[in-house]
Amino acid sequence: MSTGSSSSPSNWVTGSYTGDSDGLRITITTFVVIAWYNSIELMVLIFSIFKQYRGIYFWSLLISTAGILPYSIGFFMKFFNLASAIWVSLTLVTVGWWTMVTGQSFVLYSRLHLVVQNTRVLKFVCGMIIANVFLLHIPTTVLTYAANYEQSYSYLRAYNIMERVQVAGFCAQELIISGIYIWETTQMLKLNPNRDNRNIILQLFMMNLVCILMDIALIAVECANYYIYQTTLKATVYSIKLKIEYGVLNKLIYIAKQSAVRPAEDPYIQLSQLSPNVNSNATRTPTPSKPRSSSIEDISFRLRSLVTSPHCRQDR
Repeated sequence: MSTGSSSSPSNWVTGSYTGDSDGLRITITTFVVIAWYNSIELMVLIFSIFKQYRGIYFWSLLISTAGILPYSIGFFMKFFNLASAIWVSLTLVTVGWWTMVTGQSFVLYSRLHLVVQNTRVLKFVCGMIIANVFLLHIPTTVLTYAANYEQSYSYLRAYNIMERVQVAGFCAQELIISGIYIWETTQMLKLNPNRDNRNIILQLFMMNLVCILMDIALIAVECANYYIYQTTLKATVYSIKLKIEYGVLNKLIYIAKQSAVRPAEDPYIQLSQLSPNVNSNATRTPTPSKPRSSSIEDISFRLRSLVTSPHCRQDR
């Protein structure tokens, strides 16, 4: 749709941008270019830090980062009418959106294993991510193609409603995962007396808080009915969140490298039971005298297995 006020939620849901605002064109281009730059930079960083390419953490980080490119390119082609066939831009947007959004959630999920010991919580988070593929991704995709090909008011209205639902739904999903992570790191702050490690955990807390604030900002733009801004801003937001994730990974690896080695006879955590994958869940030997909450030492041992394994380079 090419007419209507710029704040209309249905404006440019279908068709390309036909307005005369140079400021809007510059804004769209800026968002897309930032997303491209961040995505390419992140892919270089990912392949520089990982030596072997396996594990949920690696693949979710890579796929989510790669998904930013087709998503932003698709909207750029759509809004500026750079493709003769609408299905080209729609398919790029859809593929990029699926991988970018759900990939980001799996990145957060894989990192939860470092701080969460409750398998029920982990299963709930994994189930929530998979369920939202069917509840949010599939209906939105169907309505996207229907609204652009049929261009009827009923499909357009249904898409506008579903667009808001999926933005709120996926943001809520990431808020839940980040909230769990923040809660666990808060508990670790209470347990850990080491000032240096406390500062690092506090930095991890702030990184997750920034991601939450960006999700809230994305919801606010959607609720303000600025569709064309929301769709292009989303790529920039996700690229920034993934760059923050890279910072989180570096902080966690730093903790692992700086931590003191716990004696092997300590029954609280069995080193032989640790997997070299960052997304693996360590199994503890329960003892009545130890708390169930994760401590900084537990995370250090898990991350030490990542740093000293062939999955990551030692010199980073």
